[in-house]
Amino acid sequence: MAKAVNIKNLLTKKIIILDGAMGTELQKKGMAGGVCPEYWCLSNSQITGSLHDSYQKAGAQIIYTCTFGANRFKLKQYGIKENSYKINFDLARLAKQVCDKNTLVAGDVGPTGLFVEPFGPLAFEEAVDTFKEQAQGLIDGGCDLIVIETMIDIQEARAALIAVKEIKNIFTIVSMTYEKDGYTLGGTDPVTALITLQSLGADAVGCNCSTGPEKMVDFITAMKPYATVPLLAKPNAGMPRLEAGKTIFEMDVKTFASHGRNLVKAGANLLGGCCGTTPEHIRELAKITAKIKPCLPQRKSISALSSARGFVHLAENRPLVIVGERINPTGKKALQQELIEGKTSIIRHMALDQENQGANLLDVNIGQPGIDEVKTIKEVISLLSTTTKLPLVIDSSNVKTIEAALRIYPGRILINSISGEKEKITKLLPLAAKYGAMFILLPLTGGEVPQTAQKRQTIIKNIFQKAKISGFTKDDIIVDCLVMAVASNPLAAYETLKTLHWCTNVFKSKTNLGLSNVSFGMPGRPWLNATFLAMAQFCGLTIAIANPASSEIMNVKKAGDVLMAKDKDALRFIEHFSAQTATGSATITKVLTSREKITDAIINGNRDDILSLVEAELSAGSTAQEIVDNIMIPSIVQVGDLYEKKLFFLPQLMAAAETMKKALGYLEPKLKKDSVENKGKILLATVKGDIHDIGKNIVALLLRNYGYRVIDLGKDVSAEDIIETTKKEMPDIIGLSALMTTTMVNMKDAITLARANGIQKPFMVGGAVLTENYAKTIGAHFAKDGVAAVKVAEKLVKK
Repeated sequence: MAKAVNIKNLLTKKIIILDGAMGTELQKKGMAGGVCPEYWCLSNSQITGSLHDSYQKAGAQIIYTCTFGANRFKLKQYGIKENSYKINFDLARLAKQVCDKNTLVAGDVGPTGLFVEPFGPLAFEEAVDTFKEQAQGLIDGGCDLIVIETMIDIQEARAALIAVKEIKNIFTIVSMTYEKDGYTLGGTDPVTALITLQSLGADAVGCNCSTGPEKMVDFITAMKPYATVPLLAKPNAGMPRLEAGKTIFEMDVKTFASHGRNLVKAGANLLGGCCGTTPEHIRELAKITAKIKPCLPQRKSISALSSARGFVHLAENRPLVIVGERINPTGKKALQQELIEGKTSIIRHMALDQENQGANLLDVNIGQPGIDEVKTIKEVISLLSTTTKLPLVIDSSNVKTIEAALRIYPGRILINSISGEKEKITKLLPLAAKYGAMFILLPLTGGEVPQTAQKRQTIIKNIFQKAKISGFTKDDIIVDCLVMAVASNPLAAYETLKTLHWCTNVFKSKTNLGLSNVSFGMPGRPWLNATFLAMAQFCGLTIAIANPASSEIMNVKKAGDVLMAKDKDALRFIEHFSAQTATGSATITKVLTSREKITDAIINGNRDDILSLVEAELSAGSTAQEIVDNIMIPSIVQVGDLYEKKLFFLPQLMAAAETMKKALGYLEPKLKKDSVENKGKILLATVKGDIHDIGKNIVALLLRNYGYRVIDLGKDVSAEDIIETTKKEMPDIIGLSALMTTTMVNMKDAITLARANGIQKPFMVGGAVLTENYAKTIGAHFAKDGVAAVKVAEKLVKK
């Protein structure tokens, strides 16, 4: 515990220096490609300890254990039978024995190599258990803190963080890896990840690997205004290149260190190095930052919500936030029936419609008698996490339903709501605190609804005092000012507005209204609701739960934002009404043809409806071949274009590809033999020594959807096996994948061997560490991702 306190104190006084690369340095010291790095480190403990000591002597105040891939999934791929706990324990002890009392040891936790649900096949709880096994070994081995690093999946990062914190409240850093465009493969940007992770309990958040230090300055700059915790930067020594058959990182020691000053200026509090850095890089970095005072977090709390692909900051002087209210079975027979049948098609459409209509958040209520709410909410959360970028509001009176949503949602969620009732206070406040959720404070204590603003104020203050004990601030709550029907109480709206004015100007909290309640039982409801909204905006309303399809509500909201000076230069107002002028109406809904419905299903990854839509098109007279050629292939091409423009990310790309795959599987018996797979034959393999195949699997799926026959050799494939299969299958293209700088050199070996055997087939290469220049130096064609691979394949096959 003393060390954990020490790091927090140290962060207030100076820039903390972390160590540099392990993999590239161990390779220099004799670690061969294809071996399990963790097992090699244990078997060569003297070399491992010497490298730890080199970084310590270079000025690193925190040393990472050599346990990056010491989880059960990675170890199994190397055939290692020892359990993860023991390997982590032993490597933690090794680092502790080398480091002196002034150097902290961080237990290093890396990714499993699998995407976690809802973005991949690994069950969330299995991921948590996997990381618990690893973290327990590191903690028992004496680690002073834990670092979860090189994460490309925000859900996997959450699983690892939850695992650690459920074992011990130890200082924990979480570091994500971003592409050059500033997003993870799943479409998470640095600020979104920060909001999610710091609210979940990360003690520091940052980024490592992938890019050089120049680009990382942009990521730290973007995060700093939103950070409540210290920030970390651990960049590569530039980008790798091949030189004399070896992978070389281009950035020299002094250039690398000079960027350290810029990272600190941007707001980084912990600095180190990733791939390609050496003890010399760290020594120079420590020297150049030694006298620079740290820039501490600028805030202690923040009103912000996040999904996996975006965030909403509830700041002052920002436009009114609209919470789409439609995902609620009350009064919706079709949705009620779908929930009973375990379907989610209507929910998917409701989410997309409300996002397109201008909602900023989505309220989710699945309270339907006769269903398993916990099971259903998990399915709905999984669906919406890939369908929409809007953060969610979980609306339920069932504590277990809320808990299930909090645990699996890959973002920071808003609970609707927590009242002053004893059960809600005792059960929901601890859950909200554990998962870092915001909540709507509902001024009810059971019994009758408080009719006056004064009574509501008393309840609000009492509930907040209890919330403070659990660590909540006013940035974490949104007060519901209680909207009642004016039909039954003429003063209802007046008392609500008084409460709202008090919350804004006296209590200083964010506020919420469920607008439509005010007009219940009255004619002209849209106008009552819209007028009430305008009055509430003047009183400082933060969010409103409403139907974004209502033109009255959305028009008044846009106008109110302008008149309250919350829409700079009236840009949103002008855009909103210009769009209406262009279409003649804000609420025109296009009726899709049967062919357009198939396209829509593929683009939006609607696996629930795709088969019925294809069946309908067949019944209408289209042949299977026409559906594939004229509808499905153009649709997946459109998905690829959206992905290239960064309007879609990996989850949407995969959902579309899986939908296409499902439709092709259904149509295959009706197609002429080989009519789908007639574009060409492609051989794919992850090279020797590399056990990562996520990217290669995505490429294979997309190529098949585009009509290519794919022969997938899997991962860790030797050059000899690639050549032997090539001679047997005679593919049109050979595709090679590598994720690590230590294995990318094996691509050149495979190509050299192929040419020596007289094979002149074109090679296509890809992987996170590769560049187009590197591909050219080894005589291959570069494909940066799955969509690019399809386009490269088309060009090569034509040649």
